[in-house]
Amino acid sequence: MKPPLVNVLNGTTFVVSDTGGDIDAAGPHPVGLFAIDTRFLSKWILSINGERLTALSTDDLRYFETRFFLVPGTGTVYVDAKLSVIRQRAVANGFREKITIFNHGARSVDLSIRVDAAADFADSFEIKDLLPKKGSHYQCVAEDTLVFGYRREAFRRETAISASMPAELDEHGLTFTVRLEPRQDWSTELRVEPLVVLSEGKVSLATLPDIYGGGSGPESYESLDSWFHEAPHVRCEYAPLTTTYRRSLIDLAALRFPSAALDGGSLPAAGLPWFMAIFGRDSIFTSLQALPFLPQLAVSTLHELGLRQGTRTDDFREEDPGRIIHELRMGEMAAFEERPQSPYYGSADATPLFVVLLDEYERWTGDAQLVRDFEFEARAALNWIDQYADLMGLGYLAYRRRNESSGLENQCWKDSWDSISYRDGHLPGFPRATCELQGYAYDAKMRGARLARLFWNDALYADLLERQAGELKERFNRDFWIESEGYYALALDADGTKVDALSSNIGHLLWSGIVDDCRAGEVVRHLMDPQLYSGWGVRTLSLRDERYNPIGYHVGTVWPFDNSIIAWGMRRYGFRHEAAVLAEGMFEAASFFGGRLPEAFAGYDRNLTKFPVEYPTACIPQAWSAGAPLLFMRTMLGLEPSGDHLVVDPFLPETIGQIELLDIPGRWGHIDAFGRGRHPVECAPENVPLSERLSAIVDQTPATAAAETPNLRHP
Repeated sequence: MKPPLVNVLNGTTFVVSDTGGDIDAAGPHPVGLFAIDTRFLSKWILSINGERLTALSTDDLRYFETRFFLVPGTGTVYVDAKLSVIRQRAVANGFREKITIFNHGARSVDLSIRVDAAADFADSFEIKDLLPKKGSHYQCVAEDTLVFGYRREAFRRETAISASMPAELDEHGLTFTVRLEPRQDWSTELRVEPLVVLSEGKVSLATLPDIYGGGSGPESYESLDSWFHEAPHVRCEYAPLTTTYRRSLIDLAALRFPSAALDGGSLPAAGLPWFMAIFGRDSIFTSLQALPFLPQLAVSTLHELGLRQGTRTDDFREEDPGRIIHELRMGEMAAFEERPQSPYYGSADATPLFVVLLDEYERWTGDAQLVRDFEFEARAALNWIDQYADLMGLGYLAYRRRNESSGLENQCWKDSWDSISYRDGHLPGFPRATCELQGYAYDAKMRGARLARLFWNDALYADLLERQAGELKERFNRDFWIESEGYYALALDADGTKVDALSSNIGHLLWSGIVDDCRAGEVVRHLMDPQLYSGWGVRTLSLRDERYNPIGYHVGTVWPFDNSIIAWGMRRYGFRHEAAVLAEGMFEAASFFGGRLPEAFAGYDRNLTKFPVEYPTACIPQAWSAGAPLLFMRTMLGLEPSGDHLVVDPFLPETIGQIELLDIPGRWGHIDAFGRGRHPVECAPENVPLSERLSAIVDQTPATAAAETPNLRHP
């Protein structure tokens, strides 16, 4: 059973505990104090006179601060307590915790207040894979500080624990002996500080060298207020939208990872608890989703990924010249090359997506200088597509891992081992060329051509890229289309055979623009058919496929990020109604999760469950899930830059009502957008024949879709 967990995070540091604030890594869940891919605290248990405490309430004050309200005892029947406890925890380069105990009784009490502590220094990969440690642990009491340490050759980490009030320290924790008079209270502040031990001495997270990705600077109320102030303001009659929008902004602020490439910059880490690190694909997609709201994320992402772009051929890390990194880790296993993430380049999509983000950023902001500054990196990325990624010799972007021991088998966004399969369940061989990768490559070439023509003064290169893109589109629509089914194959097998599973990947093709106009309606029809559409969103794999599992990671769950890209693609081809259906379903789903969309949720039919069912190990918060509501809002309002103007062409569900998005930043300065939901967006029920659903969708072609007058307002 999944217990309620509490996350408190700040930069590269985060704490996962139970709802009472305790940490006990002996259980089945990844709790602890984590930083730079290491667990610096694996036990942190508060007790009074030998009794554990029961949580009354937990207040999430800010993402970097939480307050726990507790009473002694863990019995099933509550008896009016004479003592109560408040634990206030703030994360910054470790964490500070203020413990306050109140005596509500008429008599004095003698208390033994105990905090049991331990640190296993487990690497993130060791926790996931249940691997033992290879080094040695030590602990000691030095003056007024309890120190836990770990050593493996030159790799050393320590955790230092101290208190503001006198305590008896031993190698397993701290004990406070207190007499508390009637109606009085007592408090102490505990400090837990992770340390990296280098040859020159002990270094705190705040002063780590740039090679570690920067420190975990203390957050403040003022900086969070500034974050909100910089983002557009939303007014809406539909409460779930405003709640989800605010939650998304908070989560994106919480997941900011300090950039080593740009002083003061930050890019989105992928998600908590497993992916608090740089992930190329995740940072790019999140930056794309957030561009109309928080364009500064794109700037940091481009700088960081450009800095770490591949420069050589390295089979262990799967690096190539021009390739964009997939993942960067700073833990023990990466340091000893027991895992390749130092950094690891095993992603087939981050490289073309880097060019897509660069172009989309310029379209929104007009920052021509950044495009010129990154000409070399963009050209290198485009070159990688042709020179290193055509592994099948068919003119398609494909992947096959070179690191057989620990590299990723699937190097697309669905990167679990069984995510790419035939309809009957058997797995294709390698290399694999998944369909959406071809869309990304097409989009990158088209956007690269625009950048070359407008900013790099290279019309010949622009012509070449456009010609290559056109040939790719023609070839793709010939080789991937399954005529008998009316959709694109999930992938091509190593011998060019069509992998015939029906998946959500085809929705990404709409976003990229590689779909022939005459086939867009059939693609949308399949996406909105109950085989894929659950009522909350599009499943990753259809009900009819052998590997379908509503609680399988990439084989039947619903991913908010995936759906936001699909809706964006539907809007591109004129299917505004279907895009609104996906947006409404996702905002409704968010209301069941307190406004915070998880990484994924179960693919059960909505009529069966009546509420979205949690996926057991989903990351919460997760960056591109936090970005999804922002992209849904852009899609519903029809926000598109056009030169130095912003086009606003709203198509909103009736349930959304009036929406105002104020102070949208861009090359135009700041603009307001308005829309009113006038459109019922109910999907056709399951008993309507597929042919009728297809007719209804195909009739809504881009040329005939009802258009509303664009709503423009310039400052």
